[in-house]
Order: sequence, then structure tokens, then C-alpha cells
Amino acid sequence: MSTETIKVPDIGGDSDVQVIEICVAVGDTVEVEQSLIVLESDKASMDIPSPKAGVVKSISVNLGDAVSEGSVILELEVAGAVAQAPVQAAPAPTSAPAPIAPVAASAPAATVSQVQTVNVPDIGDSGEVEVIEISVAVGDTVAAEDTLIVLESDKASMEIPAPFAGKVVEILVSTGAKVSEGHAIIKLETVGSAPVAQAAPAPQAAAPVAQVPAVAPAPTAAVGPVRKEVRVPDLSGNTDVPVIEVSVAVGDQLKAEDALLVLETDKATMEVPAPFTGKLVEFNVKEGQTLNVGDLIGVMEVMEADSAVVPAAASASVSAPVASAAAPVSAPVAAVSPAPVDNSNTGRKTGKVHAGPAVRMIAREFGVDLLDVTPTGPRDRILKEDVQLYVKQVMQQVKAAPVKAAAPAITGGAGIPPVPAVDFSQFGEIEEKPMGRLLKAGAVNLHRSWLNVPHVTQFDEADITELESFRKSMKAEADKRGAKLTPMPFILKACAYALQKYPQFNVSLHPDGDKLIQKKYVHIGFAVDTPDGLLVPVVRDVDQKSLWQLADETADLAARAQKKQLKGDDMKGGCFTISSLGSIGGTAFTPIVNAPEVAILGVSKASMKPVWNGSDFVPRQMLPLSLSYDHRAINGADAARFTAFIAAVLADIRQMLM
Repeated sequence: MSTETIKVPDIGGDSDVQVIEICVAVGDTVEVEQSLIVLESDKASMDIPSPKAGVVKSISVNLGDAVSEGSVILELEVAGAVAQAPVQAAPAPTSAPAPIAPVAASAPAATVSQVQTVNVPDIGDSGEVEVIEISVAVGDTVAAEDTLIVLESDKASMEIPAPFAGKVVEILVSTGAKVSEGHAIIKLETVGSAPVAQAAPAPQAAAPVAQVPAVAPAPTAAVGPVRKEVRVPDLSGNTDVPVIEVSVAVGDQLKAEDALLVLETDKATMEVPAPFTGKLVEFNVKEGQTLNVGDLIGVMEVMEADSAVVPAAASASVSAPVASAAAPVSAPVAAVSPAPVDNSNTGRKTGKVHAGPAVRMIAREFGVDLLDVTPTGPRDRILKEDVQLYVKQVMQQVKAAPVKAAAPAITGGAGIPPVPAVDFSQFGEIEEKPMGRLLKAGAVNLHRSWLNVPHVTQFDEADITELESFRKSMKAEADKRGAKLTPMPFILKACAYALQKYPQFNVSLHPDGDKLIQKKYVHIGFAVDTPDGLLVPVVRDVDQKSLWQLADETADLAARAQKKQLKGDDMKGGCFTISSLGSIGGTAFTPIVNAPEVAILGVSKASMKPVWNGSDFVPRQMLPLSLSYDHRAINGADAARFTAFIAAVLADIRQMLM
């Protein structure tokens, strides 16, 4: 075994190209032409394939790194040529090794190589077209029909395949170049088979060669299904990465490299491919779940022969070097005429799509369902051009549609007219900025709640003069405990007490609309403002915890929210929500109910106000409260009582002891 350094090949003159996907992990066994990483320039995305088969020993790049030609990608442990000698000697104990040695030595000497130039074939009447992607690098070994380059005209993009198998010795075009029919693009070195037959006239050499294959197939004779676990590969140091898309279901028949799911970090999205070909029998991941390296994704049922393919091929190549040398050239005609791709066997039918992160990002920006896009890339991979072509076709269909058919489009969901599109650039300079994942998720949830819940807001004020006096008096005790006693623990405790007194607020509407689900637990969420958007961690069993416990837990949850360290379970199971703007300002606002909850308490900034005590005005610190509720589950009188009760408890926290 020897270790080889795999570097970025010729990428058409581009430099500092971003790594948007790492397709392998340390310890993975890779085959020739298997994708190692995916790069994205300002023109196209490109897979960097492995020039050799082997085991990944180390990875030198991370997601988001900028690389250029010659940059080190990884180290690969490959089987060296010297490994053939012991294998040849071992299976022939009954005969002298001398007859075998001349054959092994003479075969390479008799092999004739030839360099042939590959030209652009007939591409219709497109004239000069642009090279948008170079799919191979100097030194790559390609099979017939492997993609060499990708061209793009004003009508479509097209792949130029290799007309025969061979080794790339020179690339004559670069990305962005203009080519036409007959233009030279690549030089391939091919190997002839006729001289090999002349180099093996010795009859005694044929006998040992014939004996070894009889032994080699034995390990592959036993074929049967084997269950293999599929786990999360190396995530380049990322932890708690959310699942944004599940691409498969239990029972699916998968090929190696088919996408299982898509993860999204704060830098990029990445596909997790199937490591084997087989049937998915268990799947343990759901959309929205967070994963780490090594987590179990599922179990695949793999035919045992699949796991023996590599050793079988290795033994065949050792036992019959003469035959393997001639094989690539012996049947090029059969390899050149594959069956045409059946578009019906795409992601639309199977529910699976194979696309890189950059393509998925474009699809999300345009609102395109990738299941509707016809793939044209290698192994049914969807390219950027496929998405762009699909969008273009849809737009043309909309323009060609009759005027009458356009009438229903003027209204959105629930018959609400959509906001008209406006070209703001006509008024001055603009800049389009993408919405973050949290911001988009929050927008969807709030919009859904606003459309589905009939909101009413009840306003009140709580006199927290005594509460603030008590809280400040406990500062020294809080310092000793290493805690920070803010108003939030008091508000949480008051709301928990109110939910117990008025259980009609601790419910959710059943989906059928005919029942209420009464909750016997008291879990309360509180909104945290982060740079990436609003998060609502949930404090569990608030009614059973002390003020000190609530102070510690809210501080911990808020800190983890700011650092993006909250887990999915930290934001689930809430019965009621508190949204406090007290540290910012304002006198009142209308918070949106966090459905399927039925109420939310908004808290604004406290201020000193003159309050009449029956004889004169006295200064009191008043806290504005805004209770929004779902009028389907709660009536107005109960909402007024609930808000007044919270105000009374905050005015005299001793009531919580009664």
C-alpha cells in the first residue's frame, strides 16, 4: 500500500474557487471517478473526481475554503503495483513461478499506446457555443460515454461524451472558451490489444493463468442480503446540523451516491449520499432533526456480492493481467452505444433527486420543486442549467396562458390578494439580501398563525413596584449563587400560576376543530432575539421550579440561543409563550399567537406613573401587559380575567404562596 496526495486538477484557469461540498470522509473507500469534493466558481459548479481507487486517510480542505489548481484535497491510500508479485506467487505452489514471470514482464512491453484527438461532434446548427464546465483533468482515466466537457448554447446545455476509453493526456479548451463542430477539445491515450496477443505465445504461461481464476471466484459464490448501518459522515467540524430535506423513504431501492438527506450548516448545504447500493429497510431521521458525525441514519439491505466486488475485481486483474489489459479496447463499440436516458425514470417517479448544494439553493430561491425538473447531468444529476431551463419553460407557459386563466392568480391563500411585485430599482439603487434560514422559518410560522388564528389582544398594566424592590434586595444573594435574577423568572412563575387557575388557556385546538386538547403540564416558552432571527426556547415544568432554578435555566437557554446551540427538543412542547420587549422600549404591542398554543403574553418597558391610591397620586412602577389570544378557544371575559390575575400576582408575589 502507498499513500498518494490528491490535488485539485486543471479547473479551466479559475482560482480561489469555493468548496461547497465534501463528498467523502476519513476512512471511506472510494473508486475511480467517485466525487471527492464539489467546487463552485462564478460560472458553474464542478465535481472533482478521484483519479484512483483507495481509502481516504486525511482531508485537507473544509467547506467554504477557496482552492486553486494544485491545492491539496486529501491523502489516499492506494494499492501499489508491487502488490501483484505476492498475489501471483501465492496461488501457484504446484508449479514453478518461472513461467509466470516472463508473461508478467512481457505484457507491458508489448502494449501499444496511441494518442487520439477528440473533437466536438455534430451539435446541430448552434455555431459557436461556450464551454461552461470541464469534467475531466489531465491524468484521468475515462470510459466510453464519460462526460468530457459541458457546452451551453442559447437554447440548452449539452454534454460532450468520450467516444472511446482512454487516459486524458492534454486538455485543449478552457472554461469560457467558444467552440464549434470539429474543434479539438481533448487528447486521449488509448491502449491497443493486438500486440498483447503476440506477446503471450508460450503455452506454459497459459496454464498458471488459467488456474488462478478457478480459485478467485470462490469468495463471491455466496450471495445474500446483508444489513449495513448508514451513519452521518464527517461534517468538517460542524455539530448539531439540521436536516432540511429527506430524500428517501423506507422500502426505496437505492444506488450508491443517491441522496439520502440534505443538511444545512450556517455556511452551506450538503447532501448525505447512500454509501451502498441496496434497499433502505430502516430510516431514523426526520426533517428538522439535528445530526452529528456518527449518528445512525438508517439501515440498508445490501447484497453480499456488492461488498465483494472490489476484491473480486482485484483478484481477476491479478490472475489475468493479459486479459485485463486487452479488455478496455476489445469492445469499444458496445460501450459507445448505451440505451438513451429514459426521462420517466427521474426523481419525479421515485421521489429522489440528485443535486448539489448550489443547485438546491437556486431551486429554493426560485421556489422550484426539484422533483419537477428533468436531470441531464451524469447519474441523473440535476444541473443549474436544468433548473434555469425549467423556470424558463414555466414562465413561457404563463405568458402563453389565456387571459381568463390568469384571473384566479390575482388572489393568494384564503382568497387574499397577494402584494403586487414592484421593481424598486426604478426608484434608485437597491441590494437584494437573502433571508436567513431562521428568518424564513419564522416568517412562514407567523404568517400561518396570523391567517389561521382570529387574534384579539387584551391590554393591562401591573404594578411591579414591590416586586422590583424585592428583586433588587436579592442582588447580593444572586451574586453569591452566580445567578442573575431578572424580571423574567417572576413573570414565568406568575404565568404558570395563572395557567393553573385558568386551565382554559392551557389548551390547543384539535385538528378536527371539534375538540380541545387540555394539557396537564406547564411548559412556557420565551422569545429570544438573536442576530439570525427569533428563537423560542421552552422552560419545562415552570410550576414545579423555584425562582432560582428559573433564573439559571432562562439564562442558559438564552445564551445557547445566541450561540446557535439550541437543540430541537429545547424549542418543543410549549403551552404558552412570553415575548418581552422590556429591555428595548414601547408601551404596548400585539404579539402573534404561537400556534398551536392559544395565547401569548407581550411585556413592554416598565415606567414610573402617578397612580391614585384613594387620597392622592403616588409614583408607581407600572409594567404594560399585552395578551393576544385565539378567540376560537378563549372568550374576551376570560382573557380580561386572566390578564388582571397576572397583574395582581406580579403586584403582590406573595399570592403565589397561597
